Amino acid sequence: MADEHASAGTRTSRIIKATPGELYGAFMDPAALVEWLPPAEMTGEMHEFDGRVGGGYRMSLFYPPTERVFRGKFAEREDRVVVRFVELEPPRRIVQAVTFDTPDPAFAGEMTMVMTFDEVAGGTEVAIECTNLPPGLRPEDNDAGSRLSLEQLARRFEE
Repeated sequence: MADEHASAGTRTSRIIKATPGELYGAFMDPAALVEWLPPAEMTGEMHEFDGRVGGGYRMSLFYPPTERVFRGKFAEREDRVVVRFVELEPPRRIVQAVTFDTPDPAFAGEMTMVMTFDEVAGGTEVAIECTNLPPGLRPEDNDAGSRLSLEQLARRFEE
């Protein structure tokens, strides 16, 4: 049953009142990523950041104490991701390979995330497309997390 999601993907987008360059910058600034990327009430901690093709980052996402968590992928209340930058085309596109740091085989493998920044009426459409989701990551959960992160990104520019 878990294998049915192995090649699944999601695409989430939102129009944000900012320029492509400003939004691209929010994806390439480690301090900004820690503020807006963790979905909902999660928090983040950046361990390493190298903003070049072939570089990337390691980041932990922590579940809030109020959330009844089944178990984080890395530790009880922690997910840890390793991101490698595959393509960087400022200010239009970022392609990254994402791996969960976990012993759980359901979350093994490398997911590809493509972020695009297209000028549209009213701002920039930011799209996040994820492919090759690990079998343990349900597409609907990935989509919900991406939507929450984009809402927080929008708040950085719109409030």
